[in-house]
Amino acid sequence: MDQDTFRKTYREVNERFCAFEKSILTNRCDCSRAERFCIAEREGVHCTAEEGQQRCLLALKLLREQAHFALRTHEDKATLPHGKAMRIQVGGMRGIQALIEPDATDPDAVPDVYTLLSLAERRYGDLHALPYSTIMPHIASYRGRPRRSRRDRPQA
Repeated sequence: MDQDTFRKTYREVNERFCAFEKSILTNRCDCSRAERFCIAEREGVHCTAEEGQQRCLLALKLLREQAHFALRTHEDKATLPHGKAMRIQVGGMRGIQALIEPDATDPDAVPDVYTLLSLAERRYGDLHALPYSTIMPHIASYRGRPRRSRRDRPQA
């Protein structure tokens, strides 16, 4: 399946996309409202809750606005490279989790994005009121999987 056909089919099948799809597909986050699906051997994630998707989109927007310095970016509209998008998604959720559960150890995966954002919204009244200066170190320090050199890759 070529890329254009895949994108068209993806949009038709996935009307309510998951804002945290990258982090869910890499098993760094999970969500009680996420539902995985497959198209031509590729995987996608669908959100089952309209209000959950809106909350997640707002959270990502606010995290991205606050993370310009941490990510060394200045463009608001540009699509972020995968690594920076992962830093916002995973690092941002880990930072919010540290706000909600300060005594918890840093987990390998955030267990439920929907519940975590709901708790944060209840505790702070609004996602705009989160202490982003406390969240930013988690975004800045998150590192995804290290790149492998060509020598380290298995030969086919």
